[in-house]
Amino acid sequence: MQEPSSDGQATRLSDLTPQQWKSGAAAWLGWLFDGLDMHLYTLVALPFVAELLDLPETRKEVRDCGSWIMAAFLIGWALGGAFFGIVGDRIGRSRTLMLTILTYALFTGLSYFAQTWWQLLIFRFVAALGIGGEWAVGASLLSETWPQRWRPWLAAVLQTGVNCGTMLALLTVYCLAGLSSSRFVFLVGVLPAFLVLWIRRAVPETAEWQEARGRSRAAAPRFLDLFRGPTRRTALLTLTVCSLSLTAHWAFQFWNYAQLRQLSALEELTQAERTRLFTVGPAILICFSIMGNFIAALLALKVGYRRAIAILCVGYFAMMYGAYGVPRRHDELYPWLAGIGACHGIFALFTMYLPPLFPTLLRTTGAGFCYNFGRIAAGLGTVLFGLFAEVGDYRLALFYAGFLFLPAAAIAWLMPDT
Repeated sequence: MQEPSSDGQATRLSDLTPQQWKSGAAAWLGWLFDGLDMHLYTLVALPFVAELLDLPETRKEVRDCGSWIMAAFLIGWALGGAFFGIVGDRIGRSRTLMLTILTYALFTGLSYFAQTWWQLLIFRFVAALGIGGEWAVGASLLSETWPQRWRPWLAAVLQTGVNCGTMLALLTVYCLAGLSSSRFVFLVGVLPAFLVLWIRRAVPETAEWQEARGRSRAAAPRFLDLFRGPTRRTALLTLTVCSLSLTAHWAFQFWNYAQLRQLSALEELTQAERTRLFTVGPAILICFSIMGNFIAALLALKVGYRRAIAILCVGYFAMMYGAYGVPRRHDELYPWLAGIGACHGIFALFTMYLPPLFPTLLRTTGAGFCYNFGRIAAGLGTVLFGLFAEVGDYRLALFYAGFLFLPAAAIAWLMPDT
């Protein structure tokens, strides 16, 4: 019979405690609903914004307003990661996790009631505060409760929650394609609120946070301590890598869906049939993203986190260069989308790599701020790269965005090992 390791950490699933299982389930479900709520908008952005503006989808105003809503979402995500990161270090992981989930569930649901594009922008911004905070808190919750040697695989499993949530969003859009308005999809985003009832009862606070809080109650570290002493170099490198990679990634996430929707519109189909055809590309992307999470975990075990991140950045660039370097038909993009999905595992690695780089009482603050701050750059980048695009053809926006992965790869190589 295999015994627990000499450091007292579990080596088998049967060795895990009930608290570890509950923490893992809470974080995974939080990620699942993150994926659902974040992608409900990206999947219906153009038709819903066109409805709010009472204009055809092909009008420039629709593209511009849609990209600004996405920018507001990403900026809110960044601010939420910083704000709820500080809250999580002050009041604990479990309670903060509940606050973040309630925030994004409530305001995703309120998006149904938007009557103007700027109302939708406000609802998406506030929902993003919760989504950004949930990432920071959930990552710290697991890094403090599950065995260290399992972190690469744990990151892969956790990221599948986002992928499954995105699949739920795709299924929602597919099933509701025949309705008169795209706004109905946002009502599904209220479902995560019910998860809070279970977390409140079943998920205790982590022992590591309680012990660290008890030792440092009189002198808890402040936000600016991230940029002092030994943590400064780590914080600056992390900010830069995340800003570059997330800007490229979210430019892809938003404009890729817009490009696929426009290509499907070229087919001689009804609106509902075009919407269903449009969901094929994202479905391929998500299926290969799930596979990519485990490829990234295996790569991290072989060469370490920072080298794995650098390699996947180069791979992501190569796939986007191939996909959008020349004009391609709808079906010709499918193999490239599969390759891009396989590179999405890079963001699974950030989940378990970043929190341990920071001290316990700066953990959600550091991981949440440094990772999610990159979304401010990503939000502005979504608008910026959209300027390269002709209305109805977003290929160049996607092509130029991919080049940001190259400096991200170079800087990732300089990050510390854990």
